[in-house]
Amino acid sequence: MSILSKHAILEKNVTLLATFAFLVVTIGGLVQIVPLFYLENTIEDVEGMRPYTPLELAGREIYLREGCYVCHSQMIRPMRDEVERYGHYSLAVESKFDHPFQWGSKRTGPDLARVGGRYSDEWHVDHLSDPQSVVPESVMPKYDYLSNRRLDEGVSLASGMIGADDIGDIMAANAMVGVPYTEEMIANASADFLAQADPDSAGYDDLQARYASGFGAPDINIRNFDGTPGVSEMDALVAYLQMLGTLVDFSTFTPDASR
Repeated sequence: MSILSKHAILEKNVTLLATFAFLVVTIGGLVQIVPLFYLENTIEDVEGMRPYTPLELAGREIYLREGCYVCHSQMIRPMRDEVERYGHYSLAVESKFDHPFQWGSKRTGPDLARVGGRYSDEWHVDHLSDPQSVVPESVMPKYDYLSNRRLDEGVSLASGMIGADDIGDIMAANAMVGVPYTEEMIANASADFLAQADPDSAGYDDLQARYASGFGAPDINIRNFDGTPGVSEMDALVAYLQMLGTLVDFSTFTPDASR
């Protein structure tokens, strides 16, 4: 019996074909995944990496909820055209606290891995409120309603909004999967959430100590991001966007030659 005729047995038996296909996929997956658990330098540590602040974490949840990841990746590949356009190629460590990470290559809009600090808060607010007002050819929908959704008032997770009262629970869930949120961070989540959008807040120094100096990271962006009173979803989303790609100092970063 030839090899082709033996293969015909699989093609004619759905159950047998499914079983062997499952085995092949399983073995192939294990070959790729298992070694990562035994390599100490899979993710090299880089000074300055820190977990998201409460307000940034809420902004990231809004980013995911609104489907921004569908059109924007957060992974710059090590190819000349990408590096020249977006900046230094992405490091694995930059996504170590992301659950889930935002890698990918599908881009209707530009990659956002290093968008932090490239534009002013006002630009981001205008772009999110009316994308075509700053980028006429944009096909991005309008998110102007984010400015009207207040997070410093009583909101519930059931409404799809993550406010000051809820962010501690989100941080606790992240801590369960390895994000280094301490009990102190979680206990002060609500206060830190409100403080980041208020430069006159009494919690300014405490927020910097917990999330900046505590990790050797750059100073936290603390300001009224959308220019309106209180804390809105727009504040949270802009706070998240403004920190993307700003934690690693590439002027001093040297790749691990052993990798």
